[in-house]
Amino acid sequence: MPKETIRLVQLTHPRRGRWVAMVQEPSLVLLNDTSSVYKLSLDAIEKREKIKILVKNRLSTELLDYDAVYENRDEWKLLPSFDHPQNPAACLVSGTGLTHKNSALNRQMMHGAGEVKLTDSMQMYQWGLEDGHPQEGNIGVQPEWFYKGTGNILRAHNEQLEIPCFGNDGGEEPEVAGVYIIDGNGKPWRIGLTTGNEFSDHVMEKKNYLYLAPSKLRNCSIGPELVLAADFETVAGEVSISRNGNNIWSKKIRSGENNMAHSLANLEHHHFKYPGHRIPLQAHVHFFGADAFSFGEQLVLAEGDGMTVYWEDMGRALKNTIHIAENAEKLEKVSILE
Repeated sequence: MPKETIRLVQLTHPRRGRWVAMVQEPSLVLLNDTSSVYKLSLDAIEKREKIKILVKNRLSTELLDYDAVYENRDEWKLLPSFDHPQNPAACLVSGTGLTHKNSALNRQMMHGAGEVKLTDSMQMYQWGLEDGHPQEGNIGVQPEWFYKGTGNILRAHNEQLEIPCFGNDGGEEPEVAGVYIIDGNGKPWRIGLTTGNEFSDHVMEKKNYLYLAPSKLRNCSIGPELVLAADFETVAGEVSISRNGNNIWSKKIRSGENNMAHSLANLEHHHFKYPGHRIPLQAHVHFFGADAFSFGEQLVLAEGDGMTVYWEDMGRALKNTIHIAENAEKLEKVSILE
């Protein structure tokens, strides 16, 4: 990634409301008249101004102690690094799977034990290797795509990720996510990249690969920082799990186009080719796939376990804890209009 990047956070205060700030370690610099990255991006599009110029022109003189905010010791609280502030339902959260070799191998082991031939998962990964990096101007093979929910499922740094009463499990998926906005004419714009924990139910998925879709309908986290105009060739990092303050598992991870079966342009084309993904003023958070996760090494996460995802040059690490819902599943009865 470039040495000099602009990194933004979204914050909220009990009396002052929402703000956007630029990271200037060890401080956060509040931006004047800027309550969300969403609105900042629309302003840049409407003014035909580069977003980095808009950010620099809006810098205030008010500094916050980033450590205090990051460690949850301040009235200022971090929000997800991107969202649709007025209408969470207008933010589509989705992702692309089987983009990394380790992900495909884990899926192969889950669904193809004892099989000699390639599973559907490995076959799709192989298609990506063969035609996921098309020459500029050409369209490559489409990747796996999944839906996670609307913006209501997004969680911030330090917030809990919940295993619902109807879930079988919950596990981290350390990823990079792209954030996008659709302008008034239906054109998609990439705003930047952010650290993500896509958090999925791997036990449910393992029962049958056709359960992949419901296994993805879980909350997830992004942040704490959004990197504007970030490079995505090679990204290195680490994921770790802690229990009672002790590290119990960690893994080096790699992402970026040089480590994936698809180019970023190909992933973006196959997401935004659908008219329903280009609705004016829509927001998008799209995960690009994981290189490793603890479930692949038979680790079962428990109540209160901490998950940390760190990518080099993407700001501070994203940390969340697991909460297992204790309430029993209840039948959802649908009323009939008569």
